[in-house]
Amino acid sequence: MSTRVNWYPLIIILLLAALVLAVSQLVVNRGQQARVEKMAANEQQRYQWRMVTTWPKGLPGLGLAPENFARIVSESSGGRLQIKVYGAGDLVPALGVFDAVSSGSVEMGHGAAYYWKGKIPAAPFFTAVPFGMNAQEMNGWMFYGGGLELYREAYAPFNLIPFPAGNTGVQMAGWFNKEINSIDDIQGTKMRIPGLAGEVWNRAGGEAVNIPGGELYTSLQTGVIDATEWVGPYNDLALGFYQVAKYYYYPGWHEPGPTLELLVNKQAFDALPKDLQTIVSTAARAVNQDMLDEYTARNNDALKTLVEEHGVVLKRLPNSVLAELRKHADAMYGEFAAKDPFFNKVYTQYRAFADKAASYHAISEQAYYQARE
Repeated sequence: MSTRVNWYPLIIILLLAALVLAVSQLVVNRGQQARVEKMAANEQQRYQWRMVTTWPKGLPGLGLAPENFARIVSESSGGRLQIKVYGAGDLVPALGVFDAVSSGSVEMGHGAAYYWKGKIPAAPFFTAVPFGMNAQEMNGWMFYGGGLELYREAYAPFNLIPFPAGNTGVQMAGWFNKEINSIDDIQGTKMRIPGLAGEVWNRAGGEAVNIPGGELYTSLQTGVIDATEWVGPYNDLALGFYQVAKYYYYPGWHEPGPTLELLVNKQAFDALPKDLQTIVSTAARAVNQDMLDEYTARNNDALKTLVEEHGVVLKRLPNSVLAELRKHADAMYGEFAAKDPFFNKVYTQYRAFADKAASYHAISEQAYYQARE
């Protein structure tokens, strides 16, 4: 007697398995399709941003850097991210950039961290501090020495993501209508000088004020200030300071390697797809180097014009004056570090990196300059 095998249950199980597999594959396909559609939508979505700056629109170097950044972003993104640049006072006051981007009134700003020391006492370290690092050292600290992480930690409570975005190189010490032969000549001198350098100037007996660049010519001309630092020959020639001041001093003890910044509103940045975030970051780094290259190329020609065509008197600050300023700077750092834990944290790391860089530069850059002389 033969036993007949009942295949129906097995067939049913196989059919059910096939059905489950088919449904699963359909779900996977739909998920993949949804992701593809989302990516395609992101690629098609266009963003319109506004950038406010602390500089007059179109100012050589400083003012052109935001324009260059906007152009690079537009071209790199195929027009998906467009940024309209506003100069100082066009949309917000020159020194209103930080608050405008922080609040989300605009998506982006371009300025300098030391303008915000009233909000973040350690902020000047991310631009320039007296007798601090030069441009090459600042870039090393920012990108490979932990500086950028501290920078973003400092700005995070304000809903901001900062990016280094420009450097002028060592600046000039400034424009004066009198000679500075000793520290006594600084007493009572009202000078436009921002950041921690302004604190040093006050301690040395001067009077520091913070005035936007677009107001400096008139302030010097009318006697509102007795002296001003701005940047260097390339910018100073364009702003016509030679018409209202006679003496042009160096070296720029107060700003040896000033890093400019892009401020981005965090919500606006987070809303961008990943590729556009990368474009913003990469464009900022490109502009950071490009500005330094431009100043390196332009400054000497501009200085020659100032001296030979406009009769500017170029003078070096006496060593005794520089030594006195350095003494006040060192005392200030110690006092501020004792009062503010975050200032101390930034200063400690900044100083450690600066010391390492200086040690090597003593046998590389500095030694080569001396050999070339």
